[in-house]
Amino acid sequence: MLVFGADRLVNGASALARHFNVPNIVIGLTIVAMGTSSPELVINVIAAAGDDTEIVMGNVMGSNSINVLIILGICALMAPLTVQSNTTWVEIPLSLLAGVVVWIMGSDILLDRASVDMVTRSDGLVLLGFFLIFIGYTWHLMRSEKTDPEPDVKSMALSRAVFWIVVGLALSVAGGRLIVNGATSVARMLGVTERIIALTIVALGTSLPELATSVVAVRKQNVDLAIGNVVGSNIFNIFLVLGLSAVITPIPVPAGGFLDFGINILAGILLFVFVFTGRGRKLEALEGLLFLLLYLGYLFVLLFF
Repeated sequence: MLVFGADRLVNGASALARHFNVPNIVIGLTIVAMGTSSPELVINVIAAAGDDTEIVMGNVMGSNSINVLIILGICALMAPLTVQSNTTWVEIPLSLLAGVVVWIMGSDILLDRASVDMVTRSDGLVLLGFFLIFIGYTWHLMRSEKTDPEPDVKSMALSRAVFWIVVGLALSVAGGRLIVNGATSVARMLGVTERIIALTIVALGTSLPELATSVVAVRKQNVDLAIGNVVGSNIFNIFLVLGLSAVITPIPVPAGGFLDFGINILAGILLFVFVFTGRGRKLEALEGLLFLLLYLGYLFVLLFF
């Protein structure tokens, strides 16, 4: 329900924007670009509104780790992934910066001698500020292209577009509520924390659009899209999804949360390093395998320690 609803919501909103002659650049920059991150956004807004803060943090950190270690790992095993220059020098470092910024924001006990580690509402506003900077960068990048980018927008009648917006939003919200409620129930039944469920089951579920988009891109030999989609999604997840969630309600760092921060930062460092270890700026099969093994090790620690 969540993934299907998000897909229909994006299609309907894109068609509506096209109907009112919104430029391609605006559609691609906003609606389509945010499409693969919309499941994380829906889950986190619902969880934050219900004060399920472990799900909020776990979903973002888990999704980002899965995006790099699982999705890029699988894609690199399928075919070498070429990395564009702007992705190498701007987007990957910006994704790594996002992970470091969240780690700093959550280190209140260490840095400020506070009584609790927490990503506060003011921290959330800072993250949203970073998101606006990223949007500005993306706008400049798209405007500097020689051709006007053509997002994949399905043509449909105005009434049909409005219908799918309403249905997609309803399905997304309903699916998101089911996932949040199911995750908390499963955590109680298994006697584990909501953080573990959010880092694994919920994060994997909300990462399905990124996985589908990247695998299809590799199969169509559009390999630069695969890595750009993952890195862009990670930036959206921290700056937009986590930022908006923290504005809704302050998010305490759960026990073990700094391990999740560390894996997220390590994945970003390895991604940047691996770009330069092979022939040209590429991720190859061996590096993809190392990503998968790192995630399996992280999963082992989560479940047994």
